[in-house]
Amino acid sequence: MNEENIKLLRSHALIKAQAKDYIRSSQTYFLLAPLAEYLHMNFGLGESEKRLKRLLALWRTVPIHSMSYGAGNVLNLLIQLGVPLHGYDFSHLVVRQAYLQGVKLPDVDFSHSDLSMCAFTGTFSNILSLAVEPIQKQLAVGTANGKIEVWTISEGTPLFTLMGHTDWVRSIAYSPDSSVLVSGSDDETIRLWDMKAGRWLKTLSGHKGKVYAVAVSPDGSIIASGGDDQLIHLWDVVTGQCFKTLTGHSGRLRSVAFSPDSRTLVSGGEDRSVFLWDINTGQCSTTLREHPDPVYSVVFSPDGHTIASGSGDQTVRLWHVSTGRCLKILAGHTGSVSSIAFTSDGNMLVSGSADQTVRLWDVSSGECLAILQEHRNRVRAVAFSPDEMIIISGGDDETVRLWDMSSRQCLKTLSGHSSWIYSVAFGPDGCTVASNGEDLTLNLWDVSSGQCLKTLRGHSSWIYSVAFSPDGKLLASGSADLHIRIWDVSSGYCLRVLSGHTGRVRSIAFSPDGKLLASSCDHRCIRIWDVSTGLGLQVLQEHDDRVRAIAFVDNETLASGSDDQVVRLWDVGSGQCISVFREHIGRVWSVTFNPVNGLLASGGDDQLVYLWDVSSGQCIGTMRGHTGRIYSVAFSPDGHILASGSEDHTVRLWQTSTQECISILEEHVNRIRSIVFNPVDETLVSDSHDGTIKIWNMHISTCIQTLRNDRPYERMNITGATGITEAQRTMLLALGAVEL
Repeated sequence: MNEENIKLLRSHALIKAQAKDYIRSSQTYFLLAPLAEYLHMNFGLGESEKRLKRLLALWRTVPIHSMSYGAGNVLNLLIQLGVPLHGYDFSHLVVRQAYLQGVKLPDVDFSHSDLSMCAFTGTFSNILSLAVEPIQKQLAVGTANGKIEVWTISEGTPLFTLMGHTDWVRSIAYSPDSSVLVSGSDDETIRLWDMKAGRWLKTLSGHKGKVYAVAVSPDGSIIASGGDDQLIHLWDVVTGQCFKTLTGHSGRLRSVAFSPDSRTLVSGGEDRSVFLWDINTGQCSTTLREHPDPVYSVVFSPDGHTIASGSGDQTVRLWHVSTGRCLKILAGHTGSVSSIAFTSDGNMLVSGSADQTVRLWDVSSGECLAILQEHRNRVRAVAFSPDEMIIISGGDDETVRLWDMSSRQCLKTLSGHSSWIYSVAFGPDGCTVASNGEDLTLNLWDVSSGQCLKTLRGHSSWIYSVAFSPDGKLLASGSADLHIRIWDVSSGYCLRVLSGHTGRVRSIAFSPDGKLLASSCDHRCIRIWDVSTGLGLQVLQEHDDRVRAIAFVDNETLASGSDDQVVRLWDVGSGQCISVFREHIGRVWSVTFNPVNGLLASGGDDQLVYLWDVSSGQCIGTMRGHTGRIYSVAFSPDGHILASGSEDHTVRLWQTSTQECISILEEHVNRIRSIVFNPVDETLVSDSHDGTIKIWNMHISTCIQTLRNDRPYERMNITGATGITEAQRTMLLALGAVEL
């Protein structure tokens, strides 16, 4: 490199993007990092960048053999050096073995380049379910953006994407001959897919609520499904008709599985029970009730003699099928057990957990054989490869990881990306908007310019809620990492971390005088904090399910909405519930209060906006029009207008006095999670899972500004690029790339 003698740089790859993860890590440690450090120490960052740029310019003028690694090595070196790659030119070059997962490449030119054997970020979001196809050795995953992604297991190459679901794909299962994939979704449907053609076959409808679990009988004749409605439906695979409904659970169904002989079904749910059902009679033959918390996963052993169940109690239990006796408790996880799977001989079992780990267990001894620890968020799904040489796991960190069974090392990581925005807040001056951002960050936006002013980092999981203090000096954020952070808006520094919740923090709100902060979480409670000291003052505990929404009525009264389908009013000082509103059918996602008219509004699963008179506790009206659940409701500052944001991608504006819809705002292309009015003018802001924040003039019903962070490959030119599959090309375009 001293004399720009680059033969070795062209003939040998410093790292191989397609190598096993642990091998690529060694290559980085022993080759790429030392060379980058040498360049930095001897030439400085600026001169090193100039030298590498000159190499790219030189190679563009001379014929280069297709096996050249030069441009790929230069790109990997620039990444290792931390050089911003905005606007770089790699056009008409062979760019091989560049590892580009998690790398941002805005305005980079790869036109007419060869991108063979490069690794890219994917378009998938959180991994909710896994299924392995043994014949073609393919992996299918159900994701939180409603898509099903299919890859080769060996190389992790994207094959195709199945699109049709409009919400989370909670469960997927192959038919015994692998020709059909069955998927269950939060959109309340089950879909069947032709896996040879990669297309939709039919949709099964009948559940009222999310479908959490699907399974196909080993003889291929029956599909079982369960979900929010606490029912198990049995469907004829050929006709698509539901021929039997099994009742008995008293909570959401989270998992179903058939016995190897297809005669028995096991189910587990949030009622903390495991049921065994006779398929012929539809009767429950055995009920197992030793788990003290919800059961999230159930599976039969290959010989059909044992059932394993994973639970929120952080254990896996093994049960004898014929006697119903608990044989063993596998303890070690420190979070809910989301998914379990047996090896084909039944000797080992793998489990994935909210504690971000995958554990491998010896079934006979109950001993934990290995703990796999590279996930950065909850693990939702686990499976074995067809040859059982690989453990596959996926979760909320938007990755699929493949682990070597013998060495326990991570062989490959498939990384995704989503731009979901969960919460938005206006500062009291109307000039600043706060939102959760990508990579577990908070963004502060200048409304007039549309520029991101600050990015705040500190949370280690999704941020569900943001709120400004009434004076605008503080910003609070609540996260799935169980913490609340209080930030100084001026400096961007985190002033305080509030700890105490044992579930994901769903909502936060400042009291009108700014002295108190309220927060709610998945574990059914609301906490009241002293803002100045950070001390917890009260814990409010009468809801029967997760509390998704809170809003102060005044400094002494708080409203809350919950998955238990009720809205409650609380006396903050005493911690006592003083009123319960019971009109909702389904979860309550949002509550808001307007002091001008003394009205409380709420919205939720039943697609209705409810108006409540706080003093009398009476529902004084419902507003109909949305065709999807309502995630957010907000009053205009004068109380004359009520806005609602929905899963149907629209914001509706309602006249409070007449309860009539006066406008529908329709530019978002995904569900709207949060809306809020500007406190000083006539604008409204909305955010969406489409990755955008939109500012609307509500009088002319027009979007006047859109705020968006750059996606990983924003404006990256791939015109005429080769060496990528059509699935990869589609993925790159979805992440911002362009073809001109």
